[in-house]
Amino acid sequence: MTAATTQERVSQRVPLWRDVIVLKWVTQLFLLLVVLGAMWFLASQAGDNLRARNINTEFDFLERPVDIQISEGIDTHPDTGGRALWAAMVNTLRLSISGILFASVLGVIVGLARLSDNWIVRRIATGWVEVLRNIPLLVQMVLIYSALTALPRVGLDTGPINGWLHISNKGISMPRIFLADGFYQWAIVVLLGVMAAYFVRRHRQAIQDKTGVHTSPTLWALGTVAFFGFVGLFIHPAFSWLGPVFDGVADLLDSLPNAVPQLLFVLIAVGGATAWIRRFISDRRSALGHLTISDDDWFRIAFTAVASLAVVLLIFRWSGLSAWTLNSGRDLFEVLADKFNVDGAARPFDAMRPDIIQKGKFPNYGKNGLTMSLGFASVFFAVVFYTSAFIGENVRGGILAVPVGQTEAAKAVGLSRGQIIRHVVLPQAFRVILPPTGNQYLNLTKNTSLAVAVGMSDMVQVGTTVFNQTGMTLPVVAIWMLFYLSCSLTISVIVNWFNVRMRLVER
Repeated sequence: MTAATTQERVSQRVPLWRDVIVLKWVTQLFLLLVVLGAMWFLASQAGDNLRARNINTEFDFLERPVDIQISEGIDTHPDTGGRALWAAMVNTLRLSISGILFASVLGVIVGLARLSDNWIVRRIATGWVEVLRNIPLLVQMVLIYSALTALPRVGLDTGPINGWLHISNKGISMPRIFLADGFYQWAIVVLLGVMAAYFVRRHRQAIQDKTGVHTSPTLWALGTVAFFGFVGLFIHPAFSWLGPVFDGVADLLDSLPNAVPQLLFVLIAVGGATAWIRRFISDRRSALGHLTISDDDWFRIAFTAVASLAVVLLIFRWSGLSAWTLNSGRDLFEVLADKFNVDGAARPFDAMRPDIIQKGKFPNYGKNGLTMSLGFASVFFAVVFYTSAFIGENVRGGILAVPVGQTEAAKAVGLSRGQIIRHVVLPQAFRVILPPTGNQYLNLTKNTSLAVAVGMSDMVQVGTTVFNQTGMTLPVVAIWMLFYLSCSLTISVIVNWFNVRMRLVER
């Protein structure tokens, strides 16, 4: 009786309106349609309102000539709006990348000084943190700018190191090391060294795992790269033959029809989705071959397949993408060919001392050397000092989060204080330090937008000038948003990659 009742209950099918799987899928599809419909409605309404007010949202101003003079950068007299914004992007990237590097180094020093046994060092570091992080960044920026403008005028003998370092009310000028014509040939040698270093490190690591003897695999890998780099200074002209090869690739891309990149993009989209689905299913298969896939897993698989089909549809509907890809690829290989078609005796690096030129009564910095204008120097020192105070606190907190027993055990085996910090404390503290420090990197990058207050030609300042001349406010603001979003996402990806590499692996 009981068995028959059980079989009868099993044989009964759950109604669709009560089936959990059906309800889940219907709900998710309904919400997706609602979101897409709302986005379409808002976009159409925004478009109608903009057209009614005769507001142009096209990006053709990027190719139109503009009358803009940029104070510094790769192009101080850009001929188009796009070129002006690109020069401003480069200025912002230079400021952000250099600021992140110097703020990190200074922040680690401040954090370690906060934990020093020396009373004077500890108090100086405490004052640095408490003062700088409690003064608004904009105030510090203006203060540094005012201090720099009070310096003496440019002269042939200005600066603490005559002929090498000049500091004046025009900024700071110092020697500059730059990439010369032979750099790309030398980079090929270094790339070969990186490949060799991978095998060297793996071999040294295998010996260490087998014998237990410390073989310094990382140092051996770095030494291999350094050796190839040194040898490349003398043998790099041997790779000049790559110039004609790149010329041939550029000619090949110029002769290909638009269907070739379309087919390539389709294969990448479909192949990538197929590989992801196969790996996803393989991860959910047990050692005995049993496959367990939940409703959410099926939704992920379906979403990936639909997304790949949407990409394929976009590729075929957007015919200009293929032509743009071929043109961009041809231009890239033509540039590479020009870089490799140089004199065989060209050096990979070169350097120049700063110079001072005088046209008329007033001397000024010349084009030689690395010159930081007043605006760049003010923003650079402000963001570095301000961010280093926060990074220093992150470092101090991360070190204090390491159990005291780790330090005591290291002292018991005879390690010095420096060895304890380098080999025991910091590797564990970085797991705590890195996440909040990544947020400070994001803040530093976005804080560079305050450079407009001291007249530096950054993304915001140049963009403001562009939309004042062209009237294209919305497109310029959209470019601002896309640029800063790209920078933030790039920093987040890099920081998260290091987070994954340093996390503890449980067994």
